[in-house]
Amino acid sequence: MKSDLFASENMARPAAAPGMSLQNAKSVKYTVNGEMLARQGSMVAFRGNLQFERKGQGIGGMLKRAVTGEGLALMSVRGQGEAWFAHRAEQCFVIDFEPGDSLTVNGRNVLCFDPTLSYEIKMVKGAGMTGGGLFNSVFTGTGKLAVVCDGHPIIIPVTAQNPVYVDTDAVVGWSAHLETGLHRSQSVGSMIRGGSGEAVQLMLRGEGFVIVRPSEVTEPAAAH
Repeated sequence: MKSDLFASENMARPAAAPGMSLQNAKSVKYTVNGEMLARQGSMVAFRGNLQFERKGQGIGGMLKRAVTGEGLALMSVRGQGEAWFAHRAEQCFVIDFEPGDSLTVNGRNVLCFDPTLSYEIKMVKGAGMTGGGLFNSVFTGTGKLAVVCDGHPIIIPVTAQNPVYVDTDAVVGWSAHLETGLHRSQSVGSMIRGGSGEAVQLMLRGEGFVIVRPSEVTEPAAAH
């Protein structure tokens, strides 16, 4: 049987080492030898002796879902084998954390990660209960995290002299040590997306970066 479908870049390849790697631009392969964590519903294929189990998140996770209608619902994957993960054909990126690194990530952008990483769901400081319910996951430690992005991300440097203002529906993540707050703008609200009235942006100040997706479309609320 012959077809471009069977081109070498589409074929699953043997893993060179345990852990996470990109299968292609829109999927991640994880060679499991023990345990890893992934977004519920993101597994598209697996082989080997693997068990999948819903992982509870405690009070912080339940609060986030109650307020925002979206949560970082996780599952643990245990055993020995290979699993492939993807989400709505979005672009996939693998972030390698070194000691001292920390990153705040919107739950909708988390795909899977190593169990050596720690994560905590926090309310964005200065955002209160507005701006779409700004709860995000803060990742620290050493290991790899795979994130997804609807389109090609925009990485914007942030400095103390030049804060950055981002749409709360478009932000993917930012350096966890940045100062955050809400910025309200009447004039911007009348120009963006043809809206009117007051618009709210997330303000980021300090030394670091923010990751923005080129889309403001939000996902449907998760079932409670």
